[in-house]
Amino acid sequence: MHDTPMRNTTTIAVVDDDESVRAALKSLLRSSGYDVRTYCSAVDFLDANAPAATHCLISDIQMPGMSGLELHEQLAAMGFQIPTIFITAYPDLGAHIPRLIACLPKPCDADKLLACIDTALRQ
Repeated sequence: MHDTPMRNTTTIAVVDDDESVRAALKSLLRSSGYDVRTYCSAVDFLDANAPAATHCLISDIQMPGMSGLELHEQLAAMGFQIPTIFITAYPDLGAHIPRLIACLPKPCDADKLLACIDTALRQ
């Protein structure tokens, strides 16, 4: 994987109700040079007005309240077309979703996730 100059100005949002997942992804992505913002729920992500500053979204599918799929639909309804990577215990749930880059199983492989992010940012 090659480094790109845009990494340090690229904001990746991580939305997951599991604090340990958020912390692990934040550490991985920051060490890879990305600006990372974490949110414990889809509602927190929306309330923070985060979609406007997000270049790539990594979200769990199954979360209390608004699911990752519902978040994806809400973003589309609001006019945001953020490349999305779902991480989930049920990867088949992400099939046929527009702007979906990948649906990775938990725990996700770091190299595969970083490759998916590179793909997302090239679109």
